[in-house]
Amino acid sequence: MTKKIAWDGTLVGAGAEALVAGKMIVGPTKVGYIVMVANAEGLRRKFDAKQRSLNKPAVVLCGSMAQLKELAELNPEVEAYYQKHWDQDILMGCILPWKQSALDKLDPEVRELMTDTRDTSCFVIKFGTPSEQIVAHNWANGQHLTFASSANPSGKGNKGQVENIGERIEEFADMIIAANDYVSSIQPYKSVETRYEQGVMVSMVDKDGKLIPEQGGERSISPCPVLIRKGLDQDRILSILAESFPSWDYRHGEYY
Repeated sequence: MTKKIAWDGTLVGAGAEALVAGKMIVGPTKVGYIVMVANAEGLRRKFDAKQRSLNKPAVVLCGSMAQLKELAELNPEVEAYYQKHWDQDILMGCILPWKQSALDKLDPEVRELMTDTRDTSCFVIKFGTPSEQIVAHNWANGQHLTFASSANPSGKGNKGQVENIGERIEEFADMIIAANDYVSSIQPYKSVETRYEQGVMVSMVDKDGKLIPEQGGERSISPCPVLIRKGLDQDRILSILAESFPSWDYRHGEYY
């Protein structure tokens, strides 16, 4: 298997196969490069490669709305909020509880490494075509999950350049899919220094990890959605947030 390949616009089948086999790959997204894994073996490799604390879980990548609905606990308002982003091809992730039925299917070690103490995770959609193709393929062919973290040394960005993922991640990765032109095309009027390197994250749970209540158009509902990380397409996402929920909060940096 060739370690570094250039994305040609089509599914990288070897990358999809590598994930299922417990390998670690690096893939391009709208905001840069991510480490992608699919099981306990891959997760252990990811944490080792990033030298990252085990109490910082990765995100769950969803290649379809059907996959999201199979894995995460939603209410009609949260589902509709996701659907608007899906329809407009906007990268967005929410902190949500797992459905108990999905949680019960997880390998115990995966569950420990993939959720916080409240059994919640960040479920991300529309993260970028090259990696979406792999995630959607693996879900459709065996319901294989895909987990991700940024592909760079902790605390440092990769600036959307495959050359900046860091020597350690490059060494640990079994495959690296290069698509610098794709990444730069998402923010064509931004430079390497000014472009967003992360997506927006919204918490849809209360302090105990329970799904927020439906608002039904009523005002002053609490707990409510909280934007906890700014990022790409923030203005569009804030607009959709305001359209969808009379009550919401903005607290960048208030990570779960």
